[in-house]
Amino acid sequence: MLAFDTLFALMTVLVKKALDGGLNPVVLIALRQFVAAVFLAPIAYFRERNARPKFTKEIFAYLFMSALLGALFAQYLFFLGLSYTTATLAATVSNMTPVFTFLIAVPLRLETVDVRSKSGVAKIAGTLVSVGGATLLSLYKGAALTHTTSSAQEHITTSSSKGRWMLGSALLLLNCITFAFWMLLQGKLTKKYPAVISSTAFMALFSSLQAGALALTTQRHLSVWLLRGTTQIATVLFAGVGVSGIGYVLMTWCIEKRGPVFTAGFLPLIQIIAAVLGLFILHEQLYLGSVVGAALVIGGLYLLLWGKSKEASSASLSSAKGAEEDREKQPNL
Repeated sequence: MLAFDTLFALMTVLVKKALDGGLNPVVLIALRQFVAAVFLAPIAYFRERNARPKFTKEIFAYLFMSALLGALFAQYLFFLGLSYTTATLAATVSNMTPVFTFLIAVPLRLETVDVRSKSGVAKIAGTLVSVGGATLLSLYKGAALTHTTSSAQEHITTSSSKGRWMLGSALLLLNCITFAFWMLLQGKLTKKYPAVISSTAFMALFSSLQAGALALTTQRHLSVWLLRGTTQIATVLFAGVGVSGIGYVLMTWCIEKRGPVFTAGFLPLIQIIAAVLGLFILHEQLYLGSVVGAALVIGGLYLLLWGKSKEASSASLSSAKGAEEDREKQPNL
């Protein structure tokens, strides 16, 4: 997950520069997912040809929905929100993904909450604090804490209205909700189709076709498919191989081994890495609202994770105690 966070933060900075340069978000998704499919296909074929389960209609439906949620919808909402805001804010709002994953998992009975225990109270309190921080991020910008002379930053601060900032924040929150659904779906998919590289390759292929169909129906000019400049080419290749390829394989593997809530818990590290990269590479401003909101989001998130870890420790302790009692009840030979 640390490797995925680093790759995703680097991609966020590259994508911000590419979108500002005129690259269409849907075209970017179609191209990067196609690059990922081409990259993963031979690896999946040779590495998992003996371990790959039978491809059924049910597996096809799971992979199709996984591509639609995790690749097309989630990425489009993220890229669109990123184009209206900054790389730092986009990475900060992504901290809400673990909270939404938890909130959605509870009614689906994939996560439990005991309000009578400290762990249950911590999980609820952490969720509320994180939601408050995300709301502050969306509605309050505040004074600039850094001052840069970059013309790009001047364009951002003078041309982006409050409405665009709020719209971008709302789109980024919708991205978190969509990505949370995708992570929970992946938790089920990995049990039915444990060939991680193959499932990621199929997801990349399906999402590339989905994004390509959407781009062809919404964009009348074929010129949008042309990549202009080194930045756009590098963005497509890095996003395809680094994130949609290697990164999504790593994340899916982590979901298979430790579950979606654990995996989502590491996403806040993206914000720290992206903030540093955005400050020094894109010369983005840091705002008071972003700093206070980020502190609330991260604080609430780790309160939630603390509650979850205490709950897991209690469960393992109870399980060990139960096993010991069962052994004591067995008659000696």
